[in-house]
Amino acid sequence: MTAIMSDSGPCPSSAAGLEVGVTSGPEPGTVQVVVSGEIDFDNATFLRRALLAALVSHRATLLVDLERVTFCDCAGLNTLLAARHAALRAGRGLHITAAGRRVERLLTLTDTRSLLT
Repeated sequence: MTAIMSDSGPCPSSAAGLEVGVTSGPEPGTVQVVVSGEIDFDNATFLRRALLAALVSHRATLLVDLERVTFCDCAGLNTLLAARHAALRAGRGLHITAAGRRVERLLTLTDTRSLLT
């Protein structure tokens, strides 16, 4: 499964405790990616595929909303960093626009906030 956007609106996709929805962004050249649930070793590959699919199919900067993420481990962080790297290679960006307390703590502890926000 991959996250896609249709003409009729957002198309959420899910895998084992994780849901990803992709919609048009608030500004031209952006795509909003909303992630809900837990990001861990078991579903990080699903998130990576969804982010890369959004990046490729929409050719836009990804605005990632992690406000509804209740858990994120190092596999999730690695996925976000890998997607950011892919976006930069493609001449676009990946920015976390919102994050819950647990994701904020992970970004602070790993000193990666400036790379993703």
